Amino acid sequence: MKNSLKALFTHFFVTVFFVIAALAYFHPVLQGKVIEQSDIVQFTGMAKEQNDFRKRTGEEPYWTNSAFGGMPTYQLGAYYPHDYIKKLDRLIRFLPRPADYLFLYFIGFYILLCCLRVDYRLAVLGALAFGFSTYLIIILGVGHNAKAHALGYLPILLGGIILTFRKKYLWGFVLTALAMALEVVANHYQMTYYGMLLILILGLVYLVYAIQKGQVKHFFISVGILIVAVALGIAANATSLMATKEYADWSTRGKSELTIDYQGNTKENLDGLDKEYITRWSYGISESLNLFVPRLFGGSSQENLGENSKTYSFLIDQGIPRSQALNFASGVTLYWGNQPGTSGPAYIGAIIFFLFILGLILVKGKAKWWLLGGTLLSLFLSWGKNFSFLTDFMIDYFPLYDKFRAVSSIQVVLELCAPALAILALQVLFKNTVSQTDKLKALRISFFIVFGLGILLFLVKGMFDFSGYHDNTIKRYYGDEILDLIQSDRKAVYTSDLFRSLIYVFLAALALWFFLKEKIKPNIAVILLGVLMVSDLVGVNRRYVNKENFIAKRLMTRPFQESPADTEIQKDTTNFRVFDQTQGFEGARTSYFHKTISGYHAAKPAGMEDLFYFHIAQGNIGILNMLNIKYVIQQDEEGRSYPVLNPDTNGNAWFVEKLLPVEDANTEILDLDSLDTKRNALVNTIKFPNINRFNFTVDSIASVTLTDYEPNHLTYRSVNSNAGAAVFSEMYYPHGWNVYIDGKPQKHFRVNYVLRALMLPEGEHTIEFKFEPKIVALGSQITLASSALLGLIILSGLGYTFWRYRKKEKGTTP
Repeated sequence: MKNSLKALFTHFFVTVFFVIAALAYFHPVLQGKVIEQSDIVQFTGMAKEQNDFRKRTGEEPYWTNSAFGGMPTYQLGAYYPHDYIKKLDRLIRFLPRPADYLFLYFIGFYILLCCLRVDYRLAVLGALAFGFSTYLIIILGVGHNAKAHALGYLPILLGGIILTFRKKYLWGFVLTALAMALEVVANHYQMTYYGMLLILILGLVYLVYAIQKGQVKHFFISVGILIVAVALGIAANATSLMATKEYADWSTRGKSELTIDYQGNTKENLDGLDKEYITRWSYGISESLNLFVPRLFGGSSQENLGENSKTYSFLIDQGIPRSQALNFASGVTLYWGNQPGTSGPAYIGAIIFFLFILGLILVKGKAKWWLLGGTLLSLFLSWGKNFSFLTDFMIDYFPLYDKFRAVSSIQVVLELCAPALAILALQVLFKNTVSQTDKLKALRISFFIVFGLGILLFLVKGMFDFSGYHDNTIKRYYGDEILDLIQSDRKAVYTSDLFRSLIYVFLAALALWFFLKEKIKPNIAVILLGVLMVSDLVGVNRRYVNKENFIAKRLMTRPFQESPADTEIQKDTTNFRVFDQTQGFEGARTSYFHKTISGYHAAKPAGMEDLFYFHIAQGNIGILNMLNIKYVIQQDEEGRSYPVLNPDTNGNAWFVEKLLPVEDANTEILDLDSLDTKRNALVNTIKFPNINRFNFTVDSIASVTLTDYEPNHLTYRSVNSNAGAAVFSEMYYPHGWNVYIDGKPQKHFRVNYVLRALMLPEGEHTIEFKFEPKIVALGSQITLASSALLGLIILSGLGYTFWRYRKKEKGTTP
């Protein structure tokens, strides 16, 4: 019990230290400031209607009409009943954002290393190395909060699995189930998927060792326990998972109805994203060395060079005012790697890189092999189209791999494995399991390997042309001389950062050599390494995320400023949509003020994206009319936005004279090109075989009028002397939308590829469309039962552990 209390106090003070470290790095949060995250700005625009509705009614709409013509809010921060895991998550992330995510990095990795039986001092060192890994800080700067969230919980999940394989069945189960539940609540399934690939490698390594040591029974008992734990963790998030799956199938991540693209080419992949889109962000093979040297390939697409650059000096010599020269030098396109652009390098730290190599020599056992396997798989897959054999295999044959874009982001697995193996290397150095001679030999070999790599990179510098993805654009706008200077700056940072990394490696190796020679104490060695690691990583991180990224909180709560065009449009109190031509299909600014067909999301409604590229981008006005786009925002010659009224919009709903049958999605979307959307509508009779009437009489008094609007409840009044077919300018979603005519449920169907339609009887009628998703009701019941079971197991585990300690104190338990 005494040892347990000591361990408890140790972990408590380590946690306090992590809180202080997170707040120290993001210290502007203590002044009430918030970080300006571009993705969160877009999210705020997308979620505006949902948040306003929730604030006004206290209810969840689960649908918004402010983006992409209409979509579920399942991926826009929807709240679900009985979501107790999310409440626990908020309790864990109690610090102001983004310090909460940095704290989560620290504590998650610390738990993993503790489960690997690493001394707490080295575990703290590893946690700092992982948390300050440059990519993990950069994603906080741009607002990839869900990604950071998932990466914070992934080490804890690994820790639970390792505990289980160590025969700590009860707490292995509890930690795995809790971590899985929290991992899912983070809502970034791409990162979770990559974590599962690492867990698969871990499992294979443990299986091989189990076979070698005759422990196959224990292995499969552990796997069985883990399967139940993972299933329980997943079930505790049933609502969000089921809703997300339902939406994903309807989105660009699902199977496409079309076999052609808007240019008439045959689609490569109908069930997921196409290969070009998946691999657009692929690391260059040599570019991956920025794990060791941060700006080997320039750093970011907007690198701040300040006054210490040839570009700045040239501009000053040309008589450009200092402020303008500084402004230009603060956003130089220094990156020249294979990707279209980047916010910064995936730098893990020169010292961690060096210690990782040391770990390959010194560390023995299972941990070395699953960490190395995860590192290599992550590295190879991050190369994407530059290592097409493996990437194509994964896309074609590995389940769900084709659902995720930006393959370069799989390097997050490497960024977890490398510091873990690095710290295990230190663990070996600090223990007596290896002779002093072998330790010194391993230190020398790893030092010469890394230092030799640095010298090689310096010698081959002349083989690179330092030409980047956007150099032709730079040349066109600024001329050859500016481009030459930017390339000179690329060469300069290549060299300066290379020497910087080598200096840190030398200092770390020197500190370890002094320790092995018993010239400094272990605690001093740990402190020296910690100071060097943090200095190295934080020094690079502050190039990309620093106090300049923080702004007053009010600017983030209302990130978009209302323009005169917005003000003018808002004078119209009817229900309609707006299309901002200056924004196009991407961006959520318009969503913040109006209902629109554009938006910002990684999984867009597939039908609206198809409609945009097939027709709207080609100037088909009929499509704007059927989507009830009443105003189009354009720009004058001086760049000022102004609204243009579209007098031909079809309105919220209208009767058509004909339903024109088509038999496949290709025909349906192509025939929209010449369709008179006011009089006719296309219906896919293969998908809706019960449609048996196609011609209707529409007289002058026939109308369908929207009388009441809520995002999840639309009420119309229809007047028609004949039975007819009405088209509604709302997105057809096959799950959850129910329609009632005079309070009686009816069936509706899809027309014009994306819109709702309904057969209406003659006379006056009240029509109501209500969004009543069954998936939320069903999922909530599963979530409640699973959360209750998980809570009961945790309480039972605590009670059992306390009982064992009491028995041990009385001497009745060995």
